[in-house]
Amino acid sequence: MAEQGTRATGTDRVWCVVVPHHAEGARRARHRLEASLTALVPAVTLADAVTVTAELVSNSVRHAAPLPGGVIRVAWRMVGGGIEIRVTDGGAATPPTERQVGSESPDGRGLAIVSALAEGWGVDRDGLGQCVWARMAVPAAQPA
Repeated sequence: MAEQGTRATGTDRVWCVVVPHHAEGARRARHRLEASLTALVPAVTLADAVTVTAELVSNSVRHAAPLPGGVIRVAWRMVGGGIEIRVTDGGAATPPTERQVGSESPDGRGLAIVSALAEGWGVDRDGLGQCVWARMAVPAAQPA
């Protein structure tokens, strides 16, 4: 069911997967991102990127409408010494915002987690819906 692709644009490497608009979609996106970046980034950075992807896709499933066909588009690219992750869905009535929640709250931490792990995040809207993106630094390789 998932459409997957990789392309190179100059020095950028770009991957895209289309996943179902339900919890299974988050799992598929995490596994695809991990498989594509394992040899390219340090393990700690990869773990953070997987977490950010999971939070963005989970938020899309929970709070936004799907794209036509009941799907979410997840794309990531290596560019400028970092990773950019983009999750595109059909949008929601209110824009995504980071919430302040108490320690006993069972949810509401997704964008706080993204904010803590990423250098920045934001929302782009167009005629199709909305794209929530996050940018993460990839540390330079350490000499052996």
